Amino acid sequence: MSEENRWLLPEGIDEALPEQAQALEALRRQVVDLYNSWGYELVMPPFIEYLDSLLTGTGHDLELQTFTVTDQLSGRLLGVRADMTPQVARIDAHRLRSDLPTRLCYLGTVLNTRPEGFSGTRSPLQVGAELYGHSGIESDVEILSLMLETMRLTGVQNVHVDLGHVGIFRGLARQAGLNGAQEAALFEALQRKAKPEIDAFFDKLSIDDYVEEMLRALSDLNGDATVLKEAGEVLEHAGADVRGALDELTAIARMMEARLPNTPLYFDLAELRGYRYHTGIVFAAFVPGRGQAIAQGGRYDEIGKVFGRARPATGFSADLKTLVALGEQAATAECNAIFAPADGDSDFHQKVFELRAQRERVIHELSGQQGDAKAMGCSRVLVEQGGDWVVEPLD
Repeated sequence: MSEENRWLLPEGIDEALPEQAQALEALRRQVVDLYNSWGYELVMPPFIEYLDSLLTGTGHDLELQTFTVTDQLSGRLLGVRADMTPQVARIDAHRLRSDLPTRLCYLGTVLNTRPEGFSGTRSPLQVGAELYGHSGIESDVEILSLMLETMRLTGVQNVHVDLGHVGIFRGLARQAGLNGAQEAALFEALQRKAKPEIDAFFDKLSIDDYVEEMLRALSDLNGDATVLKEAGEVLEHAGADVRGALDELTAIARMMEARLPNTPLYFDLAELRGYRYHTGIVFAAFVPGRGQAIAQGGRYDEIGKVFGRARPATGFSADLKTLVALGEQAATAECNAIFAPADGDSDFHQKVFELRAQRERVIHELSGQQGDAKAMGCSRVLVEQGGDWVVEPLD
């Protein structure tokens, strides 16, 4: 790299300049306070840890997204976190070891080998919440509601939510007797709703007609809550596990209507986001004009099994940078600081101390500097009047 372009950052790696950094920090504080008001306790996992700890449970899908280095002390492989969910699961399972429902939240930078999401960044500022130790749909509804409250707080408008349940496809695949390769092939085709591929897939199989019809129908079973009634009729002959998963979606729709009426919910029985590690409901938040989810989550029971404690879990995560970019209330630096002279007596310094203790922004003038108070982003000035130091508005 030549001297002329040493300032360049790697592709997909970004930094926050003052205005954006202030908006991110202001929103970070509000989000953490919001989660605290719901009973979620903040944890701060390390940025780097042993690779085999990061790539467990949900983490297996993250292997290609994780940067690795060799630890010079132990010789073991370390991974730079690409997702904080496995780390929080480790904390719940191994460090906290509570038998009570545990609510944890987190916020920090993660690093991906490839860019993902709307912003194309490889260094998202991941924010999320996890609820451990409860297997009922009440905890799913709580997490889903908290995700929507996060959208409201950040000023993101016109949010709609896609919901699915991996238990439906998983149960039908088991009922059809599909092997691992067949299940994976059908999964990929359903995700793209590629009906010609789905037709070709079933042409090569010999399974019961009624099971095939139910699997084929998944790509068309999507819409508002009324589609769940249609699904009940189409999947009438499915196994008890499939019927139970559909009942869960129906109950969640009813509970969400009572808790957050008029929230746009879209049900898609072919929605299998995170299929390899989710065990129940899956959901994602979208806004018009953005093809990719701005937040997502779901249930992943037994995530802590590899850490010694299998606990039911449900949660969601988002990129705070994306929420700031999409939100309508992003904080910007106000021209409201106080400009103080370069120096003064002891009373002057005491006044500056008091103003800063009151969370006022006070900027000292530097001798010989360029730019006046207004150029420095100040709308007020500290002046001496009759032996006292007082704040006056700029003319």
